[in-house]
Amino acid sequence: MTDKSLWQRFSDYHDELFMAPWRAGIAREARSEEDVLVALLFLEALGIPGPADYYALELYPDLIEAFHRWHQRMGMETFPEAGVCC
Repeated sequence: MTDKSLWQRFSDYHDELFMAPWRAGIAREARSEEDVLVALLFLEALGIPGPADYYALELYPDLIEAFHRWHQRMGMETFPEAGVCC
């Protein structure tokens, strides 16, 4: 048995023992944080003037796909505002 395979088995065991129980909670919190960011950045599309619009303009192209996933999670098949996505 090589040292690498032993180290890999130890690493896999460590991940399952310490990280696996928290993985779902961490993923849920990451989705929640992403939802807040997307909502703040796209407030103007929802009809509310946002405080960070000017500073976040360069983030819009990167977050269009995240916005698409967000509005589908919120229960809207297509976003009602034309030109935002979908």
